[in-house]
Amino acid sequence: MSDPWLTIIGLGENGLEGLGDASRKALAQAEVVFGGPRHLELAGAGAKGQPWPVPFSIDPVLEMRGRKVAVLASGDPFWHGAGGSLARHLEDGEWVSHPVPSTFALAANHLAWKLEETLCLGLHAAPYARLRPLLARGARVICTMRDGAAPPELAAWLTTEGFGASKLTVMEALGGPRQRVRSATADGFELQVIEAPVAVAIEAAGSKGLPQASGLADDLFASDGQITKRPIRALTLSALAPRAGELLWDIGGGSGSVSVEWCLAASGARAITFEPRESRLENIRSNAAAFGLDHRMTPVLGKAPQVLEDQPLPDCVFIGGGGSQALLDHLWEILPKGTRLVANGVTLETETLLMQAHARRGGHLLKAEIAEAGPLGSMRGWQRARPVIQWSVTR
Repeated sequence: MSDPWLTIIGLGENGLEGLGDASRKALAQAEVVFGGPRHLELAGAGAKGQPWPVPFSIDPVLEMRGRKVAVLASGDPFWHGAGGSLARHLEDGEWVSHPVPSTFALAANHLAWKLEETLCLGLHAAPYARLRPLLARGARVICTMRDGAAPPELAAWLTTEGFGASKLTVMEALGGPRQRVRSATADGFELQVIEAPVAVAIEAAGSKGLPQASGLADDLFASDGQITKRPIRALTLSALAPRAGELLWDIGGGSGSVSVEWCLAASGARAITFEPRESRLENIRSNAAAFGLDHRMTPVLGKAPQVLEDQPLPDCVFIGGGGSQALLDHLWEILPKGTRLVANGVTLETETLLMQAHARRGGHLLKAEIAEAGPLGSMRGWQRARPVIQWSVTR
């Protein structure tokens, strides 16, 4: 299609002044201009303007396929903007996009931060816990925020997480005549009357960032005691070998600790955590939210193998509890070739099951016996944990 019907126009706070000729021409020729009320006003859309529906939906745009339509988005439409949502439903040649500098680019230029060394996060529709895996001493993060009430909420959350000394730079209406930039520490945040659109730059100062290696401390997780303990969890994550964008089935999830660390280990990694007990499912939900992973972890109530029906097939499977011959046979039947499978066991029955599976299917069999120092009268002695047998194999 040599003449796209849809033009996606990036718009800054300086409105029409910041647009190029192509964007201006598209606005003039459009029959309808979609955007938020602020964008429609900045672009002078007038009677052509049509606000996005609430809740947000791109359907009204798609319904006008073939007519001249313009869509207004903040800055770069493909960085936390409407561009990606629209393009998934369009063919090549149906659309063209004209970006202007994003909020992140404007903020980085104002702060003299190298954008390639800065973490950029859209928190306008996400919980502050999404920051938790990113926070570390010296980290620099730019976040787009929901509204003027969000920066003090973010400051309070950072203080609770042990990053109260962090410097926050609050940037309102960047790039336009209403631009205002102010700074405060998270634990001394007293800025008043903050107006949208707003972004916050964080220079993190604190000592409680999450370690980047597998095997997080057990007390970081909500648990009823049913948890893969830290040393075994580290061995398990090594065997699972998470990769970017992969999906894990965590069968017998317990606290969900393995799912959490799977998602933390690789960009875009996802997990479906199956657990037959409702009380433990609540712990899994709590842990997913606490680590900012509730958008990538899906807790499912039920017992395998029945609960696995109609679920998207995984790249990797972990069996942390409830292993049986019926489950192993079912998995071997339904999993595509190349799927990795790791199973842990502590009972004699599970040990026998996994030894027989290894003899039949191959793979790698590991037995881990761990002891930790503890009090023994007035002295110390070794306190041995139950041995864990681990079978890992590629289908």
